[in-house]
Amino acid sequence: MPRMPERPRVGISRCLLGDEVRYDGTHTLDADLVSTLGAHVEWVPVCPEVEVGMGTPREPIHLVAGANGVPSADARVRLLGVTSGTDWTGRMHAWARTRAEALRQLGLSGFILKARSPSCGIRDVRVDGDERSGRGLFAQAIVDAMPGLPVADEDELHDPAARRAFLTRVLAFRRGP
Repeated sequence: MPRMPERPRVGISRCLLGDEVRYDGTHTLDADLVSTLGAHVEWVPVCPEVEVGMGTPREPIHLVAGANGVPSADARVRLLGVTSGTDWTGRMHAWARTRAEALRQLGLSGFILKARSPSCGIRDVRVDGDERSGRGLFAQAIVDAMPGLPVADEDELHDPAARRAFLTRVLAFRRGP
């Protein structure tokens, strides 16, 4: 049986660690979050856009409701390049399922995702052509692959009490039932 790491493994969007992986080649380092929780966890950095092959810098992407990216009553949501219309939906779904399973096998105990991202957002992600907000495609794959996994975005964890509560949930998840 593999030895459990000293600290719980927590996935995190690479841009939050200060890696310049955003579409425009920048980052969104959350130094307070990284330093506060980093003392208690082992980070497992992930950038869905880079890992699926979009590169950096890259065209921005967005979620669009409807078939083939055309807004309609169709319930499907597509991940498209904002300018080119390049459809990344199939590639992202396939990669996300595979990566989420690999992360599950790694024994993740939590995940911190980039707020409102079309790939990583866990809530309040804008979906063009739909008045409701959605969830990013990678975030959905994580939730599907690891039911009960503590997930949050950096916005939720700005409050010190919320960070403590998240860490408590991570430690409980690691211990198991």
